[in-house]
Amino acid sequence: MDLKITELSATSASIRMDIACFSEKVADLDQRLSTVEDHIGMLPGHDAELLSLRGKITDLEDRSRRDNVRFFGIPEKKEGIDINLFLKSLLPELTGLTFSPPLEFQRVHRVGPPRSISSGRPRPIIACFLRHEQARQVLLKARSQGPFLLEEQEIRVAADFSKVTNEKRKAFLALLPQFSICGRGNLICHLKCPEEMYFPSTINIEKVGGPCPYYD
Repeated sequence: MDLKITELSATSASIRMDIACFSEKVADLDQRLSTVEDHIGMLPGHDAELLSLRGKITDLEDRSRRDNVRFFGIPEKKEGIDINLFLKSLLPELTGLTFSPPLEFQRVHRVGPPRSISSGRPRPIIACFLRHEQARQVLLKARSQGPFLLEEQEIRVAADFSKVTNEKRKAFLALLPQFSICGRGNLICHLKCPEEMYFPSTINIEKVGGPCPYYD
């Protein structure tokens, strides 16, 4: 009888120890759950802050690219061994512009891995102009004139933007059904509103008699 009582007492003590250990684990889990809930409650504020920071980073990246101009359609190998010198001599002829002082670039290169002449569409050329005013001259000329011609090959010119901004600008394509094309290639909406795309991704629409809303 005494032996059974002793065994029961030992078993009871062991159970009490297990319950105490379990209680500690439950208390620890409660504390962790409370911490997680606190963090979750802070997420909306963090999301807004993260979105703001992303916007600032995108804006900084776009501004760092404002001296860049992309050229599409120039055949592979056309530049020879000196792409910098090639573009300096090509642009006055291609655009009809006179550059004073003479054109200078910080760097010029093709985008992407090398391709053969027969491999299809040529890689774009991106040029970082030393003078922002000259980059703007080329872009304005391309906007007013449309694609340039090089040996009967269309050469398109575009500003250089970050990936995020390019995706936003592409989203404006959804608005195209509301517009028609005029002779200069500008977009005219059904209300006959002249339209222009501003840096980096805002459309300003004005109509005769007053402005229309902004789309961004």
